[in-house]
This record gives sequence, C-alpha cells and structure tokens, in this order.
Amino acid sequence: MYNYIFGPVASRRFGLSLGIDLSPDQKACNFDCLYCELKSAKTVDYIENPPKVEDVVAEVQKALVEYPDVDVITITANGEPTLYPDLDALVDALNRLKGEKKLLILSNASRIADTELQKTLCKIDIVKLSLDCATPACFKKIDRPLKSIDIEQIIGGLETFRKVCDKTLVLEILVVAGINDKQEEMEALREALDRIEPDRVDLGTIDRPPAYPVQGVSTERLAELSRYLGNHNISIMHKEKPQHRVDFTPEEIVATIARRPQSSSDVAYLFSDKARANLDALIKEGKIKMENIAGVTFYTLAQKD
Repeated sequence: MYNYIFGPVASRRFGLSLGIDLSPDQKACNFDCLYCELKSAKTVDYIENPPKVEDVVAEVQKALVEYPDVDVITITANGEPTLYPDLDALVDALNRLKGEKKLLILSNASRIADTELQKTLCKIDIVKLSLDCATPACFKKIDRPLKSIDIEQIIGGLETFRKVCDKTLVLEILVVAGINDKQEEMEALREALDRIEPDRVDLGTIDRPPAYPVQGVSTERLAELSRYLGNHNISIMHKEKPQHRVDFTPEEIVATIARRPQSSSDVAYLFSDKARANLDALIKEGKIKMENIAGVTFYTLAQKD
C-alpha cells in the first residue's frame, strides 16, 4: 500500500472510501480525546514533516487505478487533517482528478472558526466534523484540547460555516459513558445543533480500543439520548442486535417520524416486517418521503401543499 493511502474501506454511511493520511509518520493532533483509537500523544498544532501535495496526489492517482470503484476520497490524518499546511492546494488538486467521486474530510472542528479554512472546506463535497460536547467542562474532559481552543468559538465557527457554505455538513457526536451521556449535555448539544442546522448528525459510541480506560454505551442508551437532540436527521450507530422489533402502526410511524426523522439503520434495527410494510404503504400514499443525505437514507414527513 502507498505511504499516504489506506483503503478502500466499506462504510454504510459513505460507501466505499479511499483514505488519505496527511500525517503518516506520527500522530499530530490538537486534541487528545479519551476515546481515540490512536495512542495518547502530546497535543500539537502542526504536522511534522508533512507530505508534499504532489506526492499525495501521485499516490491517489495510482490508488484510483487500482480501486476504480471507490465512491469517496476521504481526507483524514493520523491526528487532525486541518493542521496540514497545504490543505487548500491539496483539495484543489483532488477536485481536479476525482471525477464523479465525492471528496470527504474528517475533522475535529477545532479550526472551523478560521475563515480561510472555511473557504477551503467549502470546496469539499462532504464535511464531517466532531462535536462531542457543547459545554466547556465536558469538552475539556472528553476531547482534551490545547488550552487555546474554546468550545463556544467552535460552535460559533460551525454556525458561520453553515451560513457561508452549501456543501453537505455532517456532525458526529461520540458518547462516552459517565461523561457526555447525560440529559443536560445532550440538551446543550441540541441548542448547538439548532444554531448550526447540520444536514446530518451521526450519534455513536466507542467501538474500538480507546487510548484511555473509558467505555461506550449501549445502542439502547444512544436511542434514549437521541430524544434530547431535537428534530434533526440523526443516524444512530447500532452495535447490538435488537432484543425485539416493534409492530409500529401507521399512526405510530407518523408520530415517531414527526419527533425525529428515522434513518434506514433505525428502521432495520427497530421495525418489524409488519411495521416496514406499513412504512412502505405510507410512502406510496405520499405521507412519508425518503431523502438521501451523504449516503444515509432518512424517512421524513412529506411536505404538505
């Protein structure tokens, strides 16, 4: 495999993805998140010995020949990709060669208030950013950022970015047991989400060995917490198989979707065969519609004339 490329990796949220690592030598991040799958490391605001744009592009070109069926080219890093000093030039180069494929970036949102970075991110098809907490104490405890990074500045930057950029914005909330798995933290996040208005919110928990001795929560708990996040397009990462699926009536389906749009994952996890038949009937009747947001299908109430 090439020095800066990993993949392709199948993802039910984005399709087949080819990843680009902009910090291949060592971890370079301005966060030291408790749940990170990478080993703990000193927080930094730079990438040491970053790869050259032309070298990364050359390897992407080779990889696309070997893996022509990838759906998405993902910019990430062994840490935080927006610390890469030539990100704007790299994004321009990738856009020239990607063809019909989508360009995606995975970032911790730490630099989203930077107006120049916002211009760069506006050139990317799908921008996926982390927002684990909306209160300062929770943010510092779970994400362990450099002291200069402020959560309100991040939220304000996200709000501004949403207004100036029309590309798909996905926010990710990763839940850690005993820290941000509380009603008050979810309600604070809901207020932030109401300000930002992202296209989609991915709600998940720890599913790989973390850097620190912390634990995730159950799928059932994720579903409970999602109720405090408001009427946003929330995609829950379902880990366990359901204990039982529910025979939702048509009326119950409409009421459930009115509270929160249901993702295809929600339907697969919760809906019985009878409930899915009722859902299909509601779609045919024009009462429910399907919408694809960055690779995830959501069921929402159809707009009334």
